[in-house]
Amino acid sequence: MTNFIYLASQSPRRGQLLDQLGVRHALLLPDADEDAEALEVVLPGEAPAAYVQRVTQLKLDAALARLKRRGLPPAPVLCADTTVALGRTIYGKPVDAADARRMLDELAGHTHRVLTAVALGSARKRVQALSDSRVTFGAISAAQIKAYVASEEPMGKAGAYAVQGRAAAFISRLSGSYSGIMGLPMFETAQLLRSFGFKL
Repeated sequence: MTNFIYLASQSPRRGQLLDQLGVRHALLLPDADEDAEALEVVLPGEAPAAYVQRVTQLKLDAALARLKRRGLPPAPVLCADTTVALGRTIYGKPVDAADARRMLDELAGHTHRVLTAVALGSARKRVQALSDSRVTFGAISAAQIKAYVASEEPMGKAGAYAVQGRAAAFISRLSGSYSGIMGLPMFETAQLLRSFGFKL
């Protein structure tokens, strides 16, 4: 059985987490003409959990097609998507610094959910899991938000923050999967890999 997978993610953190599990992987990133961002558009009235699972399946469809198109050796493909939700409001990646400040201002002083869906698939089989965690931010001043956004850490991150970065100073409590909040829940990912014959 193969002990190698393709990771269809631009997130360096997901690669680091796979390294932590001891899983060999190669990046399978979109071609220049693929509109990867278009996959992440939220449908009207879509619930956060339904959204993150649907987007992950779309990412897997695109990655499997990419693998076939490039004629690469077959191996399972891993995709993931993380979203932050306050109630039914979905917080994706900020479009600019002002958007990041808005998100952090709205999340400050509240408990939000971090949902990460993971999918592992091949031409013949696919499995998926969902990690659902809770993160509570304490009060964050406008000056603190401005300084954090100026660090550029929030850019490219769902909800405009990185739990493993400077934003840790804003978090009063969290429950669930720390690695899931980072973007790849280790427990669920290991279960999916085992279903493909990996010894973990």
